[in-house]
Amino acid sequence: MFGANKMITSEPIYSLPKTPPLENGDQLSRQEFERRYQNLSEVKKAELIEGIVYMSSPVRVQSHGEPHSDILTWLGVYKAATIGVMSADNTTVRLDADNEVQPDALLRIKIAGQSTISDDDYIEGAPELIVEIAASTASYDLHNKWRVYRRNQVQEYLVWRVYERQLDWFRLNAGEYIKLEPDSRGIICSQVFPGLWLDVNALLAGNLGQVLTVLQQGLASQEHQDFLKILSRKTDN
Repeated sequence: MFGANKMITSEPIYSLPKTPPLENGDQLSRQEFERRYQNLSEVKKAELIEGIVYMSSPVRVQSHGEPHSDILTWLGVYKAATIGVMSADNTTVRLDADNEVQPDALLRIKIAGQSTISDDDYIEGAPELIVEIAASTASYDLHNKWRVYRRNQVQEYLVWRVYERQLDWFRLNAGEYIKLEPDSRGIICSQVFPGLWLDVNALLAGNLGQVLTVLQQGLASQEHQDFLKILSRKTDN
């Protein structure tokens, strides 16, 4: 019927967010990366590697969650016996103007070490030791990130290649990463954190009890006792 009122509906009005979203492959400065990251509460892990954004996929249990937990336990026991060092899980590290990472685990010397804690509670500078849980040699942990850690002088870098059942332990030597090999007992001993011993085969086999048994041997060693004295003198000063 002519003249009848018709209901006119309008399309919803979408308000653009003030801060653009963070997306894989974005090329950003570290300051802009932080600004976008801090506005996305749903994003749990994103990294800036050589100015490019990398965002993690959902985390699987056996290929990441459990290995990650085992590494944290190993480092946590070492920390408990070594006053003056700090271990951390998935913590933001500001390395330089183009690189801000969240390593799976790290160990740092708290006083007179390479890194500091910023006023806004982030790590600035390179921790002495970083561990990453990677799927395979194809992971960026063994390529772009490896080069970034080397350039920023992360002294020891461990990569657990879960699918390949391998662990790489790199030691910085004259600006280059040298791969450390297990001794005749199958153990690798940290050159930066005396007493941090790792039974590699036990770790790869999921035998955390044996991993901790060997670590306790390292903690009882003379080299660890000497390291405690050095750390104590730093604390006293």
